[in-house]
Amino acid sequence: MKKLPQVSVIKVLWNSQQILKNPLPFHKVNFQKLGDTFEITTLGDGKLVFSRSPRFIKEVLQKKHKSFSKSRLQTRDLAKYIGHGLLTSEGEHWRTHRRMIQPKFHLKNLRSLIQIMFEAIEKELDHILIANEQDIFGLMGDVAFQVVAKSLFSSLEINDRIAKFKTITEENQMMLIREMRQPYLKWWFRVSGKINGALRKSSTARNILNELIEERIDSGQRSTDLLDMLLEATYEDGSKMPRKQLIDELFILFTAGYETTANALSFTLYFLAQNAELQEELFKEIAMLNSDSIEIEDLQKLVLTQSCINEAMRLYPPAYFIDRVATEEVEIDGYQLKKGTLVLLSIYELHRYANYWENPEDFIGSRFKDLKDKGYTNYFYPFGAGPRMCIGNAFATYEMIMVVVSLIKKYRISTKMDCVEINPMITLKPKEVKLSFHKRKA
Repeated sequence: MKKLPQVSVIKVLWNSQQILKNPLPFHKVNFQKLGDTFEITTLGDGKLVFSRSPRFIKEVLQKKHKSFSKSRLQTRDLAKYIGHGLLTSEGEHWRTHRRMIQPKFHLKNLRSLIQIMFEAIEKELDHILIANEQDIFGLMGDVAFQVVAKSLFSSLEINDRIAKFKTITEENQMMLIREMRQPYLKWWFRVSGKINGALRKSSTARNILNELIEERIDSGQRSTDLLDMLLEATYEDGSKMPRKQLIDELFILFTAGYETTANALSFTLYFLAQNAELQEELFKEIAMLNSDSIEIEDLQKLVLTQSCINEAMRLYPPAYFIDRVATEEVEIDGYQLKKGTLVLLSIYELHRYANYWENPEDFIGSRFKDLKDKGYTNYFYPFGAGPRMCIGNAFATYEMIMVVVSLIKKYRISTKMDCVEINPMITLKPKEVKLSFHKRKA
């Protein structure tokens, strides 16, 4: 067995402020010095194994996935704020609800949502300031949030309540980040009442979702949105999902469904704003669409558009780390991992690894036009991999394509920014993305 290179607890403490602000440079230095896989010792969480090795990652997520579970970061720390839905559950509970919910995101069901999504996108994009520079990160958050909201609650009046829900989820994420990066202060967060305050906010958010469910049931109306699909979903014995579980799943769909998309769109538009020629290529591709009524088949033809989105997610993957815990002693890529070992898979580092990518730090819009032919699937994990791969990957992909379509067909985009400063939270966010939009001439 190979021996894991070590990063001492002293080094971690010495760099604690940098890690709290942005841990990626600290990890990058360790990867450069120690190789593709190493072990870090911390005060709060003990030993953590980090890896950017494609073989290590593939074995954990796919080939030997049964030897791993989600970490307590998801199943306990995150779950206390957003409930035990697909993202935060494990074991039979997870398998049962995965089988129940995954079909709702199959292509036949997404067809009924495409027009709802497109209308929500077009409405939110009306808030663009023409010719004036604006930070579009917040706008992309609003767009993605409204798409999820309308896809879930298409026939209900939701704006004020959903805005409050959004604020709560963002505030509680900040609390969770502090708990995760400062585990030695968890006692203070409890004693000071900060955690209890966040839990009260979560309770308020759950009440909002429950109100929306009650209104749909009381209305007696049927819809083609995700809420109706989940209300009609049944277990193998024919029973419906309990209300608490339904709220948990809705909470997860909101939290996971809008933020990652907003991040990816913001980075994509930044890179497009830097390349006027690429925008014109996209405009020519998008011109193939015949009308304002978009079908899935139309979106599937936009290979350059999707390639640009994939390339942005390669450089800035929303899920920049994937965490797992070994449920038994297991050998991974020549390393013997003990039961209980916490593993952090660095998707960010893998996506920029020079051994597997040509010009890895450069945005190349056409890189993914022939994704399968070039074998990138072994090194590219924007939505995870294996049985726990994100069930909303197709939903998010079509949503992002529609946003790019809506913008490029109407505007030329520019920016004065030379680079984007990142803000690694639960997902990888930009701090700001300042762009200017100029209307295309008819």
